Amino acid sequence: MGAWELLLVGVVILLGLGGVLVPGAPGSWLVWAAVLWWTFEDPQTLSWGVLVGATGLLFVAQVIRWRLPPRQLRTSGATPRMAAYAGVGALLGFFLVPVLGAIPGFIGGGYLAERLRLGGPGEAKASVRTVMRKGGTSVLVELFTCLLIMGAWLGAVIWG
Repeated sequence: MGAWELLLVGVVILLGLGGVLVPGAPGSWLVWAAVLWWTFEDPQTLSWGVLVGATGLLFVAQVIRWRLPPRQLRTSGATPRMAAYAGVGALLGFFLVPVLGAIPGFIGGGYLAERLRLGGPGEAKASVRTVMRKGGTSVLVELFTCLLIMGAWLGAVIWG
């Protein structure tokens, strides 16, 4: 598989990560489709292993999301800016503190957005808590799963 094709797969994965943060967008399915495309273009044992792992992770994430309360992010006060900050925070956290840093990065990014919007630390903390209870946890589960899949793909491309 050529460098341009790998770059396109990476772009689709990034679009999928962004799609997780947009209500109604098929973010996790874009990430899975990109891995599927990569697997068909470079059919090796490692790429098939990443695809099987991605499929299993997405299935587990869906089961977890079904067990969580339904998303009510519109009524929670979540803004698109908060979603963007939380997503960037999760991505940065994923690489700065490998893998597990995505969770505090997501919450920290949301807190930063609310702190800039509302001003006070108490109001921002209460807002983030409300958003996480009303569906932010569901978004975090889906985003974390997609970040794990992206990390597995990236690791397979670099070291495989």
